[in-house]
Amino acid sequence: MPPAKVIPFSDDFTSADEYVDSLLRFSAASTIFQTLCGGVHILDFFTRTPSLYHKVIPEEWRSWLMAQESMDLLNLLMRDDLEQPRKDDPPESLIEYIREIRKHSLRRSLPSKENGETKLPRHVSVGMIPKKIHEVSNFADYVARVADNVAMKSGKEITHFVDFGSGQNYLGRTLACPPYNKHIVAVESKELNINGAKRMDVFAGVGEREKVMRNKKVYRRIQDSMVPVDQMTDKERRRAAKPQNFPVTDQVDLRPIKDLATIYTPAEGKGYMQYVEHIVEDGDLSGVVDQIEKMKLAAPSGNLQFVNGKSGQPELPAVLDEISKTEDIRLMAMSIHSCGNLSHHGIRSLILNPAVHAIAIVGCCYNLLSSSLGPPTLKYPHIRRNLRAINAPQLDKNLHESDPHGFPMSQRLSTYGEEGIRLNITARMMGVQAPQNWTAKDSDSFFTRHFYRALLQKVFLDYGVVSKMQADEDSPECTQPVIIGSLRKACYASFTTYVRGALEKLKVDPERSFPLEEKMGHITDEQIDEYAQKFDQLKKELSVTWSLMAFSAGVIESLIVVDRWLFLKEHEDVVGDCWVEPVFEYKQSPRNLVVVGIKR
Repeated sequence: MPPAKVIPFSDDFTSADEYVDSLLRFSAASTIFQTLCGGVHILDFFTRTPSLYHKVIPEEWRSWLMAQESMDLLNLLMRDDLEQPRKDDPPESLIEYIREIRKHSLRRSLPSKENGETKLPRHVSVGMIPKKIHEVSNFADYVARVADNVAMKSGKEITHFVDFGSGQNYLGRTLACPPYNKHIVAVESKELNINGAKRMDVFAGVGEREKVMRNKKVYRRIQDSMVPVDQMTDKERRRAAKPQNFPVTDQVDLRPIKDLATIYTPAEGKGYMQYVEHIVEDGDLSGVVDQIEKMKLAAPSGNLQFVNGKSGQPELPAVLDEISKTEDIRLMAMSIHSCGNLSHHGIRSLILNPAVHAIAIVGCCYNLLSSSLGPPTLKYPHIRRNLRAINAPQLDKNLHESDPHGFPMSQRLSTYGEEGIRLNITARMMGVQAPQNWTAKDSDSFFTRHFYRALLQKVFLDYGVVSKMQADEDSPECTQPVIIGSLRKACYASFTTYVRGALEKLKVDPERSFPLEEKMGHITDEQIDEYAQKFDQLKKELSVTWSLMAFSAGVIESLIVVDRWLFLKEHEDVVGDCWVEPVFEYKQSPRNLVVVGIKR
């Protein structure tokens, strides 16, 4: 089952160990890499003169890069054959840097399937967009194959599949249906998601709606009497006008359909769903295992029914206690795009829980990872800065406290060099970019968005909304952050509409304490437009810098994924096999690397 390469590294290397050694050396030694991935914050691109472009891009690259069209530059970074001569003669040091980034970025191509992609039936795929259908169909197949491999080697089947952060439970529902028919434990922290998932379970045939026996006429009369007359339809008014002759002693269940419980009836050879509302704070699944022990259906008997719903969970018959003891629970933890530390909790579950025998985790949202090495710092010359100024206020905790559940997980990265491998939030956020999927239209769109946001910060600085901050004599000045978030599409029609939209959003946000009305209440459209005209020629500098940052961040994702693999490898007393490989098409789903671990 493990692939030929336990990590999808470049053919430039002969082994995983050789690749890891080179990856760590490069990431710790390359100043330009460290600058582009963690030392550049687009927010302050125009708040100094000259712009940040002239501070962070090597001088011998600048004029050549500015002469390139956006897509030509992206092709050079990611697709062109670097061994072929070019008429425009790029700087050799730039070509060498591109080689290093390509060499240390993990391979992302999904091997073609002999039988093609599994097509999900309509009743299972309801609610899924094409991207989700691709992810779920591929991952369900993959998880089932890993579980079959575990069973073949150990002689014992995986009894339950635990989905970390199940959300609407698309993956679990697919695995509970034919042809997989697995027993699923969906662990989700939000009751709203669980209730929505149960309704879709009914549609998919995994569960059935609780049957309520009630007199429809009486039910409708009571419902009509609860609706104000001015809100009734004509039909409801006519019904309500009839004599209320039903007995007052009738007990009528008035719960709406959405509040009825979902019933799951076990049967031999069928899949089964169990929901656990639980906030995952570490990899310890003992509480989840306790619930499974009580509801274990590996050997179902009779017509026992288990109800998941707001009406409450009935006491289980004593016979289930005996059923639970007849066979050991063997879990497989799985997750598609578990955010931040949730991926780490899933990986650690293999080490911490005797009942967990395999994991398959696809991570996402690296910007939500915490730091296990204390406050994230940048010690490199010329890019040190005030970290509080470049991180969102809500992430202050990440600046002051170490978190044993954060990055890095492995001892190898934690102890590398003098301080270990550290990635600040800017670097981690860049790690979720997908530059290989950028089209000319897409590129122009988000280059414009970044340009507007950076230019607005310059306006804020000039009008006294924010001020400059200096960390020390070696670091460039930076400004106080202002978090704006997303705006309506119409706001991006021009810089003027963008500024107006941003100001309106900030004014109605009670958490914002910036003196916007006092400082910028009098700014005119003409004054805003002057900024756009003055800085328009510098937009290209920003787009070139962003392209280099996104391209370089492939190595950031490599560091994060390799760290997770090394963590498993370092626990060889518990873990037998562990590997990383692509499970989705990069064009469909760029976060496509799964971390797999099998218990020894």
